[in-house]
Amino acid sequence: MRTKIVAGNWKMNKTLIEATQLTSEVMTLTGAEINGETKIVLCVPFPYLLSTKNQLGNSPLLVGAQNCSEHDSGAYTGEVSAPMLKSMGIPYVILGHSERRQYFGEDGKLLAKKVDKALANAIIPIFCCGEPLDVRENGTHETLVRTQVEASLFHLAADAIRKVVIAYEPVWAIGTGKTASTQQAQDMHAVIRKLLTTKYGEAVAQSIPILYGGSVKPDNAKELFECPDVDGGLVGGASLKARDFIEIVRGIN
Repeated sequence: MRTKIVAGNWKMNKTLIEATQLTSEVMTLTGAEINGETKIVLCVPFPYLLSTKNQLGNSPLLVGAQNCSEHDSGAYTGEVSAPMLKSMGIPYVILGHSERRQYFGEDGKLLAKKVDKALANAIIPIFCCGEPLDVRENGTHETLVRTQVEASLFHLAADAIRKVVIAYEPVWAIGTGKTASTQQAQDMHAVIRKLLTTKYGEAVAQSIPILYGGSVKPDNAKELFECPDVDGGLVGGASLKARDFIEIVRGIN
């Protein structure tokens, strides 16, 4: 059975006081209703990683970073390395998010290096892929997503890629007023899993969680999570509201 994961990507939001309060609210609402089979990850801004981890303590919630460098150390002002994350005991890191690709020019070759650094430091990459609106409208979305996955992940051996989580982001459905249907989500997840099957075989492909990252909300989470190839969600805006985030988590159980 594949691991079910709901990860909240806080992006560049919340002051320290607000972050502490949000974490506290999520911890309070989590309660006993969330089963141990679902991993709940709070991907918080870099300055809050350690304080959030310490605040979570022995709770079932986990903490993740939103990015890491392709370098271990050196004269890279402002960067944060995978060894630094490892030293804090951070188990997850988001890599290749659409905003990193769009605003910071991250490409497949660079992301392959980042994936390698995360895995070398026993950190699970949540690797993002997905297409913008113009690509979806011209019908080349499957080709683009295949290219993104192949460029950054297909250098990995089978035992390494088993440790990766993939998140599909239909960028065209995030903040545009357009909505991806449940069937569109399932179709793209199936494309990704078929691609993994072709490269690594059925057993490996069926072991890799694929999350949906296209404006997951309390009112569509359950339907999305019932799709056979959707193993959870990478949640953006809704993760900044504790009740909304936990309602989404409940949708996977």
